Amino acid sequence: MAKKAEPSPYGDVEAQDGISVAAAPVSTFDNYDTQKAENEQQHLGTLDRRLKARHVQFLALSGAIGTGLFVGSGQVLSLAGPLSAFICYIITGFNLYCVINSLGEMAAWLPIPGAVPVFASRFVDPALGFTLGWNYWYQFAIGVPIEVSACAIIVDFWPNDVPKAALITVFFAAMVIINCLPVRIYGEAEFAFGAIKLTTIVGLILLMFIITVGGSPSGDTIGFRYWHHPGPMNTYLEEGALGRFLAFFKVFISATFAYGGSEIVVVASGETKDPRRNIKRSVRRVFWRILIFYVLSIFLVGLCVSSEDPSLLNAINSSAPGAGASPFVIAIKNAGIKVLPHIINAVVLSSAWSAGNSFFYASTRVLYSAALDGKAPAILKYEKFGVPYACVALTTALSCLVYLNVNNQSAEVFFWISNLSAVSTLIVWASVSFMYLRFYYALRYNGIDRDTLPFKAPFQPYLGYFSVVFCLVVALFNGFDCFFPGRFSAKSFIPPYIDIPIFLCLFFGYKLVKKTKFVSLSEMDLWSGKAEIDRLESTWVKPVPRNFLERIWFWIA
Repeated sequence: MAKKAEPSPYGDVEAQDGISVAAAPVSTFDNYDTQKAENEQQHLGTLDRRLKARHVQFLALSGAIGTGLFVGSGQVLSLAGPLSAFICYIITGFNLYCVINSLGEMAAWLPIPGAVPVFASRFVDPALGFTLGWNYWYQFAIGVPIEVSACAIIVDFWPNDVPKAALITVFFAAMVIINCLPVRIYGEAEFAFGAIKLTTIVGLILLMFIITVGGSPSGDTIGFRYWHHPGPMNTYLEEGALGRFLAFFKVFISATFAYGGSEIVVVASGETKDPRRNIKRSVRRVFWRILIFYVLSIFLVGLCVSSEDPSLLNAINSSAPGAGASPFVIAIKNAGIKVLPHIINAVVLSSAWSAGNSFFYASTRVLYSAALDGKAPAILKYEKFGVPYACVALTTALSCLVYLNVNNQSAEVFFWISNLSAVSTLIVWASVSFMYLRFYYALRYNGIDRDTLPFKAPFQPYLGYFSVVFCLVVALFNGFDCFFPGRFSAKSFIPPYIDIPIFLCLFFGYKLVKKTKFVSLSEMDLWSGKAEIDRLESTWVKPVPRNFLERIWFWIA
């Protein structure tokens, strides 16, 4: 189907002020062409497209995998039980699949830096673009000190006398240096760490299966023993079916944390070579990443470790450092395997640092995108060598909050600051899915056949509707337990809900000050910047494998 002619953001030139095309002064069209060219380039920025296919594919496969999966899964297992944890990860993984497909279709159409705040301004309301720009930046940026702090704690798995401030400085400085270098250096670093994470996860999946069937040194065949006793589903706050449901629902926020940041691969589209081809491949691989690396690993570790295992409960209650609270490590110890727990702790350390590094990168690109869109100070558009140094400086300043963890009194302050983003991921995901629904109906309004898009997400618009409802329900009810008798306190109420009023204040505050309006389908800008991407698309050569080994490598990366 033919594409509808691009609407001019400056009105009908032929009819404007009664000037005909023939009678229009040359300067009128010169000004129009200049303004149109500026509008085309506004959101493209000047960052370099230096991320290669293998960088993007490993970002898609390993992405933000970190302590949420390796260690946080232990809390999910102990609270909800193996079956509840398994189902929870399936549903949350499906929600991520919905979000990534929705965002991927928009980003393949218009692969620009940061993307999300710009899409929000164009497809919904400039106020939402402003809100998401800063909310999304904070969500990623606060992940940097959280992961740096985690790195310092993980090192305590091994006895040492190194001051915590020194450890924090080493890990933090390394992140800042990597993000001050050209983006291909970041890509190479994440490629290396991604390879370590993927190798470890595949190895752990195989090891958990071997332990389950009795192939460990202990020779104990476990099977589904722990699903019979203590049982597949635990209770929380109440007994019976209601208690099992409450335990099941409570762990959705933990599962979301484990999946959080997975959309980094789409955030990087503005610096990716041949973005339309690579985004399409990356989004399709997210399904396998969810199914194998998250769902299968949670299922198998739920077979190997009881939800009432004393080692697991003691490690959680005592906040054991590093991989001490990891159900994978506990399964390995119970199986009588030596040395391997230390190797897993080293991998968890590298994963935490890699996740923090990815959060640092994503936060700077989202903020840069907001600056290009005029939703952040113009100074944040400053870049050199393809690196947005002003954004790097702001993220570095916020990340210095990690030093609050050096002593116990300030660590309490850090707890409150870090929990401001507890439900930020769900709010952003709900916003992304709503933006996609607007994009979907704008395509229909303009007569654009989705079969002609660079990437067409399956099962739309139903994936978008599911994600909006799911994210809002979990975000609104994730702190339900604080309303039970005797459980209400500032510490139980504020962290689950504080981000909601912050989001609403930013949105309505900007809307009132700037007097923005909801963007109608007829006014929606689907085109600005697309012509430049279309032009560049012909310059990217699709690699062709020369032999069987290259064919396998191209399938992987």
